[in-house]
Amino acid sequence: MHNSEFEKLIESGLRELEFEDTYLVDFKIKNNKIEVFLDSDGGINFLKCQKLSRWLEAIFDENKVFGESYTLEVSSSGVGSPLKQLRQYPKNIGRTIDIKHSIDKSSKGLLTKVEDNKIFVEYETKIKEGKKNKKVMVTDEIKFEDIIESKIKISFN
Repeated sequence: MHNSEFEKLIESGLRELEFEDTYLVDFKIKNNKIEVFLDSDGGINFLKCQKLSRWLEAIFDENKVFGESYTLEVSSSGVGSPLKQLRQYPKNIGRTIDIKHSIDKSSKGLLTKVEDNKIFVEYETKIKEGKKNKKVMVTDEIKFEDIIESKIKISFN
């Protein structure tokens, strides 16, 4: 099964189960171990993962896609996992994000806005004013397609 076919299968499963707010973030198929990582606009729960898992198993078993023996894990993409879809950003507004957006550029700060295909990260920096350092707030505007990797930083304070 090709990657694009697998993606389409998962998307049709989510549609059939009426999980419109849930979407595929990533998947890994190695030997006969299949891992599916989901996210949701409203938050992912165990029940959604379990229902999609059963839906996929029925298809795999019927069509013997992975033979008689395989392992299937359907879970949420998890805290600390890199954000892979633009759709994951809006629900993380107000959180600290660390983004690498070119070979030598990165931004770490507060995710303040998502507009079209751009995200906005605000952070404090120091600029020299005469002989003194002055703290100023700066906002980086980053195009989604320029993002190499981004992660939400979780703080426990």
